[in-house]
Amino acid sequence: MTLQEFFTLHPKAAVAFSGGVDSAYLLYAAKKYARQTKAYYVKSQFQPHFELRDAAKLAQELGVDFKILKQDVLSVPHVKENRADRCYFCKKAIFQTIMASARADGFPVLLDGTNASDDAKTRPGMRAMAELSVLSPLRECGLTKPEIRRLSKEAGLFTWDKPAYACLATRIFTGEEITAEKLVAAEAAEDYLFSLGFQDFRVRTHNGHAMLQLPLLQLARVLAYRSDIVAELKKYYQTVSLDLEARG
Repeated sequence: MTLQEFFTLHPKAAVAFSGGVDSAYLLYAAKKYARQTKAYYVKSQFQPHFELRDAAKLAQELGVDFKILKQDVLSVPHVKENRADRCYFCKKAIFQTIMASARADGFPVLLDGTNASDDAKTRPGMRAMAELSVLSPLRECGLTKPEIRRLSKEAGLFTWDKPAYACLATRIFTGEEITAEKLVAAEAAEDYLFSLGFQDFRVRTHNGHAMLQLPLLQLARVLAYRSDIVAELKKYYQTVSLDLEARG
């Protein structure tokens, strides 16, 4: 099945839009092939501010209706406890919020950007979407991450080479309670590293201690900025360390 064929079957569909590579291309396809579509972005404590800016920018460039919904994910049962299945409960609450708004707006179908490269066994959130009958056109049409990046580039989407960015909750070690303060610290620390030119990294935290996880090619760069990074991140953390088991 092609995306054009998918939207022939589902001509009126809402898109759960995160601002990332996959949902951006899905929204582009929905705008191109669907009779009517609308993008829904859920703003929660787990989303950094730049994701909302990117989502709003792309929706404007595509000329797609864009709706921002708010979700207090820390009030969702079992989320702040940060269990291994946290993502299931978080995703279910978020998609229930989107689904309620989309249905009120007259959209019978909700879509998400899961692609054919995503492994359901390692993504508890996919179980929640299956229970809610959320459809994943990119996955159904067999589109992998590399293909989506290539097609996004051909379509002129600025998101085509955007690095993958998991939600801020992933910065806190499983089993450690998630708090708003820890999420704010993680976003501030990563914003600072972004300002220094780092990409595709994580600042993970455990009991008030920060650990930087960077690609192998950026380890030398982090050492060059060592004193500045330590000074900045110690505004939020007791200690700052470097994970030598680099990211790829």
